[in-house]
Amino acid sequence: MDVAGKVVLITGAARGIGAEVARRLAAKGAKVALVGLEGEQLHEVAEQCGGRAWEADVTDWDALEAAVAGVVEHFGGIDVLVANAGVAATGFIRSMDRAAFERVVEVNLLGVWRTVRTCLPHLVASRGYCLVVSSLAAIVHIPGNAAYSAAKAGCEAFADSLRAEVRHLGVDVGVAYFSWISTDMVDSADEHPVFGPLRRGMPGLASRKYPVSDVGRAVVRAVERRSKAVHVPGWVGGLKLFRAFTPAVVARQTPESMAAADREMAADDTSGLVGPGGTAAGKPSPGKS
Repeated sequence: MDVAGKVVLITGAARGIGAEVARRLAAKGAKVALVGLEGEQLHEVAEQCGGRAWEADVTDWDALEAAVAGVVEHFGGIDVLVANAGVAATGFIRSMDRAAFERVVEVNLLGVWRTVRTCLPHLVASRGYCLVVSSLAAIVHIPGNAAYSAAKAGCEAFADSLRAEVRHLGVDVGVAYFSWISTDMVDSADEHPVFGPLRRGMPGLASRKYPVSDVGRAVVRAVERRSKAVHVPGWVGGLKLFRAFTPAVVARQTPESMAAADREMAADDTSGLVGPGGTAAGKPSPGKS
């Protein structure tokens, strides 16, 4: 796909991966439509890209439908969807904030479902491409990341089913798997007194953070190739071949530190959504009390 002149709708585009992808696609001539929270930041990114911004919570059907209708009215259609909006929360299952856990699932999984469902008629009309952003967390399920892992694994399964359902309609579907990326979300999670040391203590390459520019380049390539999968870094793709063994590996790596971490997490009162995006997602939706 030559992205020049194509209309690309990106959710969660106020910062991080969404903003980086928007800038890179715009530099190649794409018409970018940005949907998300943090209105001031979102509009600033849109101005940098020569695009347009619509403030909407991806879990709010009415706001999302209004935003997509606005995109179609302004640009005439949608050729590419990058369903990127997501949040994360720190905490162990037995002690973490219940609302934060459920908000992660609502944004990261149900938000993707609502976004895709709303945009799908326009992708069918354009015989377009949909990229669902999953994560390495869909493959490797570490302590303190249960909500995020569950939601991202759900995104992967959702996209796999969607691909089979819409292929005959000319729509291609891809899944993005990213390791730890240097974004506000990951950097904020690293500041947590319990989860941060756990993440940084992961063995080998699993603890390394990668620049968001790596993701931007990879996503642009995926859109141009209408790829079924995109991995950052590349070794994530190889790890998928061994996913049956990853729970046992995680279980062996954690027992010595887990008892102390569990006690600290249970006594900690800072569990919840992390980063500026998490703060925005934890507020009432625009237009709602």
